[in-house]
Amino acid sequence: RSIPCVFIDPWGSPALGIMSVQTDNWAGGVFATRHLIQLGHRRIATITGPTSAMCANARLDGYRNALMEAGIPYDAQLVRRGEFSQNSGCALTLDLLQGRNRPTAIFAKSDFIAMGVYEAAHQSGLRIPEDLSVVGFDDISTSKFMGPALTTMHQPSTDMARTAVDMIAAVRNGDSINERAILPTTLIERSSTCPPA
Repeated sequence: RSIPCVFIDPWGSPALGIMSVQTDNWAGGVFATRHLIQLGHRRIATITGPTSAMCANARLDGYRNALMEAGIPYDAQLVRRGEFSQNSGCALTLDLLQGRNRPTAIFAKSDFIAMGVYEAAHQSGLRIPEDLSVVGFDDISTSKFMGPALTTMHQPSTDMARTAVDMIAAVRNGDSINERAILPTTLIERSSTCPPA
């Protein structure tokens, strides 16, 4: 019907000719992991989404790259894949916390996963951040009210929506545009991270 449309934060990779707006998930993965490394963490676990989600794969690649640049070996035993949900985050965190050599930090690839990390830490008698630092991704509205407030990667949702509207307006005006818009993420430091004990 020749109606211009834009996918915002697409799940997969849009086909050629389909406009999309997303955040720089790879760089977000790098910055979140670097933050934990700079605090002194070396056993940094991560919980990510399904392989079908392009953003989950990009964030995981960023995590892996940050470890590599810091000279920290990538350990597949510290990586879990699940769903972007609190229940998944809780179950996978409980699995990660088993055994003596548990991680000192977890990079949750969404704030909903991070909520599950908090629940699992509570069930395991661990304090955040004293016993376990946590970084999320998305900066949803409730993340600042979690106890403690969640350190997370901010996705510029308003800017993404504005960019999508601008792209549609440009197409309707007959202007040439770049079909892919990738916006930067920003680390929001709150109270859920600290140097390891």
